[in-house]
Order: sequence, then C-alpha cells, then structure tokens
Amino acid sequence: MTIVVAYAPRPEGQAALDKGIEIARRRNEHLLVINATPGNADNESMASAHEVERIEALLAQPGLSAEFKQFGRGKSTVEEIETLVQTLPASLLVIGLRKRSPVGKLIMGSVAQELLLSVACPVLAVKAGG
Repeated sequence: MTIVVAYAPRPEGQAALDKGIEIARRRNEHLLVINATPGNADNESMASAHEVERIEALLAQPGLSAEFKQFGRGKSTVEEIETLVQTLPASLLVIGLRKRSPVGKLIMGSVAQELLLSVACPVLAVKAGG
C-alpha cells in the first residue's frame, strides 16, 4: 500500500509532508509525495528546484521508501491526485490545512475540500502550526 501526500510549497504542505513521513515509517508503507498544479512553472503551487531538492533529501532517509512526483500538465490538482489515488493501492491521502480566520473557517480551501469529498481512500487533514 501507498501513503500519498498532497504537497504544496507552503506551511500546510510541510505539515502534510512531515505527517506522511511519520505515518509511512510507522506503517512501513511506501510514501508518494505529489506536487500537482494545473499549469506552468510560474504557478505559486509548483515547488521550485531548490524545494524539490530539499524534499528529495528528506525522502532519502534510511529506512524510508519514498518518492516525489511533480505534475503541471493541464489537469487540476484535484484531478491529478484523484487519478493517482485510484490507480495506486493508496491506503491514505494526507493533506495540509492552513489556519483560518473565524469567517474563513466556514469555507475550507477548495482543493482540500474537493479532495476530502472526492477521493476513495481515507483522508487525513493536518493543520499547519502557527
């Protein structure tokens, strides 16, 4: 089975990555970290080359079976992740949530909300610290 982490280069993405690594180690499962955006490299949700190197170094820890994949090929973030979760034997999807104002708490981020409602496997939502 595979644990999938939906990663974005923001504090909530790091929170999801940290939790995904922790769970993959504990369960001895493969970890797949996905950075998916609907378009080009100028998109703020696309991890930079420096960020990719940092993540790959984290995933290269001894005793951790993990890989990082980055997609920016026209599909929405939700479509990319849904497709991967459906094609893999995914045991869990880990997503990050950011802290919201009282009004913002009424509406979750659209990607997080769509993933929670649409993927077939269990979803763990992790709040970013701060």
